[in-house]
Parts: sequence; structure tokens; C-alpha cells
Amino acid sequence: MNNTTPPPTAAQSIGMQHQMQIYLAGMQQKKPEIPVAYADLEAKAREVMNPAAFAYIAGGAGGETTMDTNLRAFDRWQIWPRMLVDVSQRDLSIELFGQKLPTPLLFAPVGVLSIAHPEAEVAVAKASKTLKMPQILSTVSSKPMEEVAAIHGEHPHWFQLYWGRDHEFTKSLISRAEQAGYGAIVVTLDTRLLAWRERDIQQAYLPFLYGEGLSNYFNDPVFRAALGGDPQENTFKAIMQFAHVFSNPALTWNDLAIIRNHTKLPIILKGIIHPEDAKLAVQHGADGIVVSNHGGRQVDGSVSALDMLPLIAEAVGHQTTILFDSGIRRGADVFKAMALGAKAVLVGRPYAFGLAVGGEKGVRDVMSNLLADVDLTMGLAGCNSWDEARRKGTLVRVKQQELEF
Repeated sequence: MNNTTPPPTAAQSIGMQHQMQIYLAGMQQKKPEIPVAYADLEAKAREVMNPAAFAYIAGGAGGETTMDTNLRAFDRWQIWPRMLVDVSQRDLSIELFGQKLPTPLLFAPVGVLSIAHPEAEVAVAKASKTLKMPQILSTVSSKPMEEVAAIHGEHPHWFQLYWGRDHEFTKSLISRAEQAGYGAIVVTLDTRLLAWRERDIQQAYLPFLYGEGLSNYFNDPVFRAALGGDPQENTFKAIMQFAHVFSNPALTWNDLAIIRNHTKLPIILKGIIHPEDAKLAVQHGADGIVVSNHGGRQVDGSVSALDMLPLIAEAVGHQTTILFDSGIRRGADVFKAMALGAKAVLVGRPYAFGLAVGGEKGVRDVMSNLLADVDLTMGLAGCNSWDEARRKGTLVRVKQQELEF
């Protein structure tokens, strides 16, 4: 039989290729070293990590109802597959702020990764570059932003900003990020106060008080000048200085001009969970938003991020770039978020647990598995692109939630 259809390229068959590599390795009695299922991955991370460190990454605010709500929200949307659609030319690529990226996956900013693995954000950067997925580096990273940026080189990487009381220090962080080659500033809005987190309270553990995750503070000239010396000479004083400047509950929308006037980089506001805030973000010059409730770490009893995504997409989707964060665990989750209006998806806890279990390889395996799952889900849903995934009828709302404002 003469088949004139060319075989799919590597990019078009990444899901099949990845799982076949695993199955072929199985013929040599080799099984995946990093747990594939999220629950197994989390359980393995619990085994290898210090209990307090595991609780810090795994836990959320209060009784962790928001974490549960985030996950349950994905079940309220179901994929409605179409048959006999040619899906041999799948394209997972996206465009963000003028850059074409091969996948919609980004590494969410997760701080203090030294509590998971000694190579911390450096290991993540290496995996990020290999996989061609941008890394968003946290302000409270365990490795200095310049060291992480040097690994990326020309590979896209962004800087997440915790916006605190000292505006001169904030400007210094932004300037350093620009000089190091970071391509965007992701401003987290939902940490004006630190939430009541029962797991951390029970452990009496906050990693910053042990000097973890403070490299960008201790290395900053403005921070050091305000401190009046080398942080290493009086670590306790330096940590108290960090605690003083870390957050600022008095910030308002008008203050966003401080950041907007100090950088030409795209400004993305993370933590938007209300359509009216999304509109205000656009009005005040934000270039993009991340629909997120911080993975359930800040407000116990909050609405889920996914439930708010279509409302926010309807409100501002034609005016700004919408990204999504909070509750991503599998390929179907990514597909649903993209179909509901996200232009890209941030992944947090899964790769952090991969880091804890296997360092750089653990991060790479977790994200490779997720990408393969995304590709296969797109094809099995009957879609070849994210534009097709967003067409009417791709998802079905199976359980209506009453929302009152």
C-alpha cells in the first residue's frame, strides 16, 4: 500500500515519542525513576524532604479549602472530544510578548527551593533551558538572579517581584533583572500579608528566618546600604530588615506607576482573581495578568482560579495577555485552562516536588511528562492548535456553581 502522507515530525508527535521511550525502556527492565502520577510524586517528596520544608511547599492557607477548590474546579469542566479529525499536525506553540515559544508551559515562581534541593533554582534553570520552557524566578530565590540568568543566556526567563515597602529597593531589583537579561517583570499582588498557614504554624517554621531564599536581598546594594553593612556580619539584623521590607499592605493601584515608570519590560500582574481587578490592571498599564490565587496559599475559602478564568477572559481577554496559575497537575488541566482563555499556563508544585526527588533530572522528567500529556490530550480532543481548543463546544460545563458578588 502506497502511503503518501509524510510521517509526523518530532514536534508533532512529542507525546507518542515520549511515552514510547518509556515503554521501550521498560523492555530493558527500566521503569521511570521519578513518579509519574502527581499523588505518588508528592508522596515521594514527602519521604525525602525535611517535614517542615515539605509542609511549606505542599501546604496552603488555613484549612486548605482553596487548594481543594482549585482542584475540584477542573472537574466541573469536561473535554468533549471530536472524532475523524486529522490531528497529525498538532502545534503546541504560543506567542507571548513578541516571542514564539514551543509550548504553553512556564515554570511558576516558587521561592526558597534550597529547602527542596541544594541546587535549587539553578537546577530548575538548567531543566527550563533544556525543555525550552521559560522560568519565572522568584524574588525569594535561594540563588542570586544573576547566577540563574547566566544559565539561561538568550533563553527566555522572567523575574517575579515581591513588591515591598522600600521603593528604592524595588527599583534596584528591577534594574538588576533588566541588566541580567530577564524579559518581563511578574509582580505578585496577593502577598500584601502572609496568610495563616496551619501546617507552617504547627511546624513553627518560616524558611526566611533561617536565611533561606534571601540571596537577592543580601546581594542587593540598596538593601545592604539600608542595613548599614554586610548581611553576613549580622544575619539576624539582615533577616529582620528583610521582614520589614518584604511586603506592603498599603499599596494601591496608583502605586503601580512606580514600577511602570522604572522599566520598559512587560509588566505582568500575578494574583488577579476578580474581573474588576483585571480591568483595573489594564487601565493602569499592565501588559498581562496571571489569573491565580497563589495555589491556595494566601486566602482560605477563596474562589477557584479556574472558575474565574472565563469571567476574566470575557472581561479583558481582547485587551491583554492572560496567563493561568493554580491547580495544574496534568495535561487535561492545561488543556482546559487554555481552552477557557489562558495564553500560557504556570506550573508550580509538580516541578518543585520533582526537584526534591531528583534534582535537575526530576524537574525535567516531571515537565516532560506533563508536556507529553498535554500533546496527547490536544490530539485526542480533536484539536491541532490552541485556537481550535478555544472553539465553542470543546469543553462542557457539567456542574454549575452559583457565584454571587
